[in-house]
Amino acid sequence: MEYEGRYKQFQQQKFDCLLFDLDDTLYPLSTGLAAGCLKNIQDYMIEKLGIQESKITDLSNLLYKNYGTTMAGLRAIGYDFDYDDYHSFVHGRLPYDNLKPDPVLRSLLLSLPYRKVIFTNADKMHASVALKRLGLEGCFEGIICFESLNPTHKSTVSDDDEEDDDFEFMGSKSSPSNNSEIFDIIGHFSEPNNGMSGLPKTPIVCKPSETAIEEALKIANINPHRTLFFEDSVRNIQSGKRVGLYTVLVGKSQSVKGADYVLENIHNMREAIPELWEAVKVTNEAYYNNGVPVETYVTA
Repeated sequence: MEYEGRYKQFQQQKFDCLLFDLDDTLYPLSTGLAAGCLKNIQDYMIEKLGIQESKITDLSNLLYKNYGTTMAGLRAIGYDFDYDDYHSFVHGRLPYDNLKPDPVLRSLLLSLPYRKVIFTNADKMHASVALKRLGLEGCFEGIICFESLNPTHKSTVSDDDEEDDDFEFMGSKSSPSNNSEIFDIIGHFSEPNNGMSGLPKTPIVCKPSETAIEEALKIANINPHRTLFFEDSVRNIQSGKRVGLYTVLVGKSQSVKGADYVLENIHNMREAIPELWEAVKVTNEAYYNNGVPVETYVTA
C-alpha cells in the first residue's frame, strides 16, 4: 500500500539528530563576540598569567593553531589556572547586547522533527546566556559544553559546582595534576626542524580533537552516521567528517574538503538542505492520506 511505503520511508530517514556548534554558527561573526573573546583571552594572559605583552600575538596564534583553543594550549605548555575563573574573565565581559532574539531561526529549529543538541567548546554559563539572548531556549534537548568533557580544576569543589539540572549532558570530573614548567612553544617553532611531534599534550578535551567529538557523541547517545553537524570551523568540520558525521560548514560561501553542505547563513537551512524538511512532509502524509486522517491507536 502507498501508506505503508510512506511509513517505511519515514522510518528510514537519513538523519535523526542535528548537532549544532554555538558561537559564530547560530549567530553571525559580525556580532563582535569573537573579537571580544580574543581580546579578553589576551588580556587574561597578560593580567592573570603574567605573560609579556610583546609575546601575546605570536603565542596565542601558535596555541590556537596547535591545540584547537588558546585555553587548551595554555594548559599544555604548563600554565595552571582555575577554569571557572578563566571562563568568567573571557566571557563575562562580552558584548552580549549584540545578540538579538532570532524568531526566524527559532521557527526553523522548531519545525524540524529531529533531536537537536548543542556542542560547544565554551562553558555552560556562556552557552546559557547566548541561547537566551537569541531567544532559542527550548529548541535543544541538551548542551554538551566544556564542563561535559573536562575537570573543574579547582582546589575544592562545593555543592554549588554540581551539575545544572537544566543541562542534560553537563558534568564535571576530578581535577588533573598541576604542571609548573612552562614550555617555550615560540622557541620550539623557531627551530627549523621542530614540528608538532615534540609538543606537550593538553589535559583539556575540546574540538577539533576527534576524541572530544567521539566523547560528546557518546555522552548524548548520538549515532554519527545519522547526524548532521553544523559548524563554522573548517578544522572541526573535517574532524567531524573523520568520525562519521555528515557536515554543514556555516558562514562560508565556498565548500572545503570534509563539508557535505555549505551555508552562508544559518537561516539558509531550508534552501540548502531541503531534505531535512522531507521528513516533515512524509510525517504529515503518513497521518493523512489524500486529506483523510489515518486511524491510529493509543493505549494508556
